[in-house]
Amino acid sequence: MDEQAKNQSHNATGNVSSNAYIDSSKADRAVWLMKCPPAVSRRLRTPPSDGLDPSRPVAKVIVSIDPLNSNDDDSHPEFTMELAEAESGHPKCYAVDMNKDFIPMSVFSESPQGKLSVEGKILNKFDMRPHNQNLELYGKICRERTNKYMVKNRQIQVIENDRGAHMMPMPGMVTFSTAAPTEKKKAPAKTTETKRTRRDRGEMEEILFKLFERQSNWSLRLLIQETDQPEQFLKDILKELCVYNNKGTNQGTYELKPEYRRSGN
Repeated sequence: MDEQAKNQSHNATGNVSSNAYIDSSKADRAVWLMKCPPAVSRRLRTPPSDGLDPSRPVAKVIVSIDPLNSNDDDSHPEFTMELAEAESGHPKCYAVDMNKDFIPMSVFSESPQGKLSVEGKILNKFDMRPHNQNLELYGKICRERTNKYMVKNRQIQVIENDRGAHMMPMPGMVTFSTAAPTEKKKAPAKTTETKRTRRDRGEMEEILFKLFERQSNWSLRLLIQETDQPEQFLKDILKELCVYNNKGTNQGTYELKPEYRRSGN
């Protein structure tokens, strides 16, 4: 290992001496990465409880291959894991889905003495799920687990002081008023004219032309709402660009003078 790799090893662990090396003798060994439920993980790490040989396998993996499609590139073998012993109420049989589309990774280990080793290179990644024959059982486990975490643990505490001293609010927390309800304050009148700011006249004319493209007739009130301009300022522009309808179906509205209308309007 070169000096740069040695420094990287020291930076990664933080407690390895500067002359420590990573054992890479097993770097090319193929290993599997498997994602499994917590119940399966606990069972794989726990020796059998039936008093038999603790070195016997805790699970077996069954590989199923279709001989008719074994040479097909799209054909993948099917994996099934059966536990020798499962936790109470949990299934023993699981389907294992293989996936080769993942970022290349390696497995590292660290001994109690701080020695780092490469245990192998991940060849395949597996995701474990309950086998089809155990879906009903696994669904029941999931429902029970959800219901368990939804239950709120309530505690009842008996208050010895029956005079309610502990229930009285602290000073300043609550104020009581026995006075008659006061008259509701009236909202201040809006001073719309003083709050509205005039736009540039040319810009305002362009806005009005676009509004009259949307619809041909507008009342003054709606134009003020759309443009947010002072009423008198808006009236002066409308006087030059529009005709006010005193009667007819469009009484009380403005429409553009013929010379300002676009063809088709």
